[in-house]
Amino acid sequence: MSSKGRKRPPLAAEKRHAKKTRTPVRRKPAATRRKPARRGNPVAGFFRALIGWTLGLIWKVFSRLALAGAIVLGLAVYYFHAKLPEMTALLDGRTRGSVTLLDRDGQVFAWRGEQFGGQITADTVAPVLKNAVIATEDKRFYRHFGISPRGVAGAIRINLSEGRGPLSGHGGSTITQQTAKLLCLGVAFDPDIWKSEAEYEADCRRTTLARKIKEAVFALAMEVKYTKDEILTIYLNRAYLGAGARGFEAAAQRYFGKSANQVNVSEAAMLAGLLKAPTTYAPTNNLKRAQDRANLILGLMQDQGYLGPKDAAIARANPARLSEAAEARAGGYFADWLMGAGPDFLTRDTTEDVVIRTTFDPQIQAAAEEAVRFVFQEKVRDGSKAETAVVVMSADGAVRAMVGGRKTAIGGFNRATMALRQTGSAFKPFVYAAALDLGYGPNATVVDEPLTINVPGSGPYSPENYDRKFHGRVTLTDALRHSYNIPAVKVSESVGRANVRRIAADFGLESDLALGPALALGASESTLIDMTGAYAGILNGGSSVTPYGLVELRLKGDSDPLMGQVGGMGERVISRDAAQGLVYMMHQVIEAGTGQRAKLPGWQAAGKTGTTSAARDAWFIGFTADYVAGVWMGYDDNTPLKGVTGGGLPAEIWHETMMRVHAGLSPRPLPMRVPAAGPGDPRQDAGPRPDRDNVAEGILNELLGLFRGGN
Repeated sequence: MSSKGRKRPPLAAEKRHAKKTRTPVRRKPAATRRKPARRGNPVAGFFRALIGWTLGLIWKVFSRLALAGAIVLGLAVYYFHAKLPEMTALLDGRTRGSVTLLDRDGQVFAWRGEQFGGQITADTVAPVLKNAVIATEDKRFYRHFGISPRGVAGAIRINLSEGRGPLSGHGGSTITQQTAKLLCLGVAFDPDIWKSEAEYEADCRRTTLARKIKEAVFALAMEVKYTKDEILTIYLNRAYLGAGARGFEAAAQRYFGKSANQVNVSEAAMLAGLLKAPTTYAPTNNLKRAQDRANLILGLMQDQGYLGPKDAAIARANPARLSEAAEARAGGYFADWLMGAGPDFLTRDTTEDVVIRTTFDPQIQAAAEEAVRFVFQEKVRDGSKAETAVVVMSADGAVRAMVGGRKTAIGGFNRATMALRQTGSAFKPFVYAAALDLGYGPNATVVDEPLTINVPGSGPYSPENYDRKFHGRVTLTDALRHSYNIPAVKVSESVGRANVRRIAADFGLESDLALGPALALGASESTLIDMTGAYAGILNGGSSVTPYGLVELRLKGDSDPLMGQVGGMGERVISRDAAQGLVYMMHQVIEAGTGQRAKLPGWQAAGKTGTTSAARDAWFIGFTADYVAGVWMGYDDNTPLKGVTGGGLPAEIWHETMMRVHAGLSPRPLPMRVPAAGPGDPRQDAGPRPDRDNVAEGILNELLGLFRGGN
């Protein structure tokens, strides 16, 4: 077989390769072997996708809303920030002014209105006071941004746990938020919207959700506008701290008589404690309650590291005490009466800070108050609701002291100036003043005998003496000394009721004087201050007196007064001789008559008792050469007094008052004219003779008219 010329390839064996050894694969146990993936449930996948899409949508909406809210919040903060003035313009937030009352020596004894003590700052205030405020109101003040979410959450939790609404009770407000509320969130007082400042402030204190939100925004704006110390400065100056004090400077002056940069730890704690409830914890209302509250504040200061245990213990052992002016309850009735002495726009309704210099004497005031306490403790049964009033003045009508009731209450009913009461026999000196002014003398006589007067429209009037006896012919001095009624009526009828009314009115007793013969026995009504002023006219020689307490009124910081003394001595009412004769007669009332309990050892004194029908009112009014004092006693509801006459407890109160008032003074004689012994007066018989009739009385009245015209 031919190859057809091709060369065959050589025969060769197939190349053999060495067999590779394979590493055996270690298989996982069946339990851990991965199972092949199964296809998911399409329904479950759908819902998973739907939830994811929803959450994404919510996030997008929420993030956009949050962004929009942040923008709105920023704009709101910017809006309030732009409206906020400089810090110094926000320190004095009062719409009313204050009245500072100075006593006769120029010392502050009372305040009225809203007192602003002057600017203090967080730097100038006593450090212990600054610490006390922060410890009490906002311990994280220097760390938060105006609001405290932790504080708000805690307050809501407490409110809910105590069964209140979330916004009722504890507010969790920071000092910044409280300051925002004090600023009324920038809303100024408008008298066209709010009837009073009290209504305006009540509206500012309303707590609603919308208001809390606005308050928070306003607080944030304040944090942007002011520093922390500036915010605290506004707060320290505007906070109301009771007793009319605005700001810690005014409160420190009012309660402790010192500046807010001088208070000690105990005083600082008491002031800080007022922030919770100023009226409730005011030391002038209840000193013990204020001290207990201060102890709580001391504990907070110790817990927060502002006080060491030793300093806290010392402060607790030496609690804060009121200054003398605050202890005296700020002048009480005297200050209330004085606030009506000037025009309202400079006193009760002043928008300025006013300073009034007065006639007030704190020592005499204390004497009168001590006398009242002593007599009621020693001589009046426990539980008695009988009231009393005392007025002490000088002969020119300058009121030195006033007690308007047994309990001092600022703004309360002042029985010395407001209570119109029948005067009883305390009116009789003006009957005899009319007789003496016509020329009768203290030794002139009148017959004490049965008397009946026919009063047109009322019928017969027959007065009786207190002892229901008749004493025959008596001198005017004896008639006044023993307070006989019939002689007083006879003298009044003799000299003419019109003349008696004129003299009484000219001495200041102008309130509806009785027209009938009972005029002589004090059937008319008067106030204690007017009666005391009328007696001052007898002491000063017969000139009228208008009781006064205001000496000078000026604006704070000004040297020139806006007005001067209101009241004092006026025109002559009776002659000096008549006045001095009457002083002698009234001196005999105390020496040997119905007023002997008022006798002052070593001093000449004159006065007159008075007891009204059914003993509803009891009076004693009298004087020495230095002072006139009047005392009234009775019940507010006109309940008759039991066993009390003017010569009893009122005379004893007068005695105790005047003994204290005259302590340390040198006795001076009364300005009296002692009559010659015997019936030597040119007009001996001061009473109408039995043969006199109405015609004769009419002629006498005409003569009296001519006599008055000649004067």
